[in-house]
Amino acid sequence: MAVRIEGVNLPLNKRVEYGLTYVFGIGLVCAQEILTKLKINFDTRVKDLTDQEVTSIQKEISNNYVIEGALRKQIYENINRLKEIKSYRGDRHKRGLPCRGQRTKTNARTRKGPRRAAIAKKKVTTKK
Repeated sequence: MAVRIEGVNLPLNKRVEYGLTYVFGIGLVCAQEILTKLKINFDTRVKDLTDQEVTSIQKEISNNYVIEGALRKQIYENINRLKEIKSYRGDRHKRGLPCRGQRTKTNARTRKGPRRAAIAKKKVTTKK
């Protein structure tokens, strides 16, 4: 029996607290808060959850957390707002550079992408 929460299949053999982190927007701390509130043991495996526990988790998440598509949309809109008001951070997002003050002379390869090959300068020959 596959356990689906907000359109995400949770891995059956993992503990519930780690299984819930497969939902975008729920980390380990949020998962532990949910389970504590619903009085579900952290050591329970996802496959061992009862239907009642699954529905209670589903209700708790849908009522109190912004997750998956809605969260992605919210993040996208926030970045677009920064771009539209032409803030420094928005400009960095447009250019694909780090937004949080990291150095870019070296490093920053994750944001900048692979190095481009250096173009060799032509030697200028002078006539005698």
